[in-house]
Amino acid sequence: MAGQWNRRIFMKRAAFGAGAWWILQHSDSARSYAANEKLNLAVVGVGRRGSGLVRAIRRVGENVAALCDVDSRQSEPWRKEAPGVPWYQDFRRMLDEREDQLDGIVAALPCHNHAAVGAAAMRRGKHVYLEKPLAQNVGEARALRQIAAEEGVATQMGNQGMATDSFRRTLELVQDGALGQIREAHVWFVFGGPGPRDLPTGEQPVPEYLNWDAWLGPLAFRPFHPAWMSGAWREVGSGVLGGCGSHAINLAFKGLRLGALWGTDGQVAGTIRVEAEPSEISPHTFPRWQIIHFDLPARGELPPVRIHWYNASQAELQRQGIWKRLESIAGRSIVSEGSWTPESGSLLVGSRGVVHTNAHNSICALLPEGDFPADIGPPQRLPSVPGHEREWMAACRGQGTPLSNFQHSGPAMELLLLGNVATLFDKPLEFDPMACRIVNDDQADRLLHPVRREGWEL
Repeated sequence: MAGQWNRRIFMKRAAFGAGAWWILQHSDSARSYAANEKLNLAVVGVGRRGSGLVRAIRRVGENVAALCDVDSRQSEPWRKEAPGVPWYQDFRRMLDEREDQLDGIVAALPCHNHAAVGAAAMRRGKHVYLEKPLAQNVGEARALRQIAAEEGVATQMGNQGMATDSFRRTLELVQDGALGQIREAHVWFVFGGPGPRDLPTGEQPVPEYLNWDAWLGPLAFRPFHPAWMSGAWREVGSGVLGGCGSHAINLAFKGLRLGALWGTDGQVAGTIRVEAEPSEISPHTFPRWQIIHFDLPARGELPPVRIHWYNASQAELQRQGIWKRLESIAGRSIVSEGSWTPESGSLLVGSRGVVHTNAHNSICALLPEGDFPADIGPPQRLPSVPGHEREWMAACRGQGTPLSNFQHSGPAMELLLLGNVATLFDKPLEFDPMACRIVNDDQADRLLHPVRREGWEL
């Protein structure tokens, strides 16, 4: 047990990076441990994405030490592929029984349970990788960022696009002023919401394979109905803003140093104005389409900026003239051939040029093409990394800090998830990012921090 305890303390301290080595400067064995020992990682949520993460961990040579899913059917293929790995249906029991044997947690879950898993793991000193959208609501995103800072662990949200050289070099150029002053950005997804629906009613027997209590997590208890297990509901999912915006917002957020408003990239006081134009106000689900305008104040020498968010079918974007406007800004087709969701992306509009990205921000182009080199080369200040998940695994050993750590992804998700609140109101909302408060509407402010079921507090 003493060796396991020492392992936990070392791996936690390693997350601080090179500055932590003085603690262990007389311990040659600790240094060799970081270089040679495998990380013991647990994966929570082993559906399609979670299974991909299990394979990624094994592919790079780390150790899958435990697997967890509320649906026991997910264990069937892995009992053959990884017969010696212990299985759980409740992550809390897994942490209780395996705490001394785990270095980190990787989670790919319905987003209403992300914060519960991430917070519990970090409170026990575990490094945490959470798939997007990190959290279901603004308050959860804030809590995860604060806990990560308190515990000093390595964190990352699943944003594969941020690991590419194209993203990192373009980010450097934007921050260096290559586009001039940027006062406008556009982010769009060709994807709609379900529109208004009535809440599920009635009760069905809980399937034998499902731990319904663990699936509900922080949600108020309700009888089992399979319809609840859809991300269409506001209290369960995060909509297109969370699921898709979490990929597409990052170049704008980091390039424009919006973190300064949260105190994570410098510190500047100010409020953010958010105004939504949804297809309809849909209290239980997400609108069929929505347009949201985020007005952000100046950050030091950087001017105020307006970010326009659109998600709708392409036909709806064309009907409203948005598609034509975006193509006019880009000066070319805005379809990124060969990319995931090729019809979606973002534009940063500067006084000297424009950046057009694909949906993941993994491929970025500076426009007009004649004014900028087609090959902008590798990043010059930011590290070039072999992959998104590998960047986090290296950070677990104290080697660098993931670009999508919770100090970035927490505020970025707060901004996006604030948009979900705005679609419930027919007036602009004023948000104070430092205080994490909507200052002009008490009802809207309460929605930033939904009530959590007893025993699931963060």
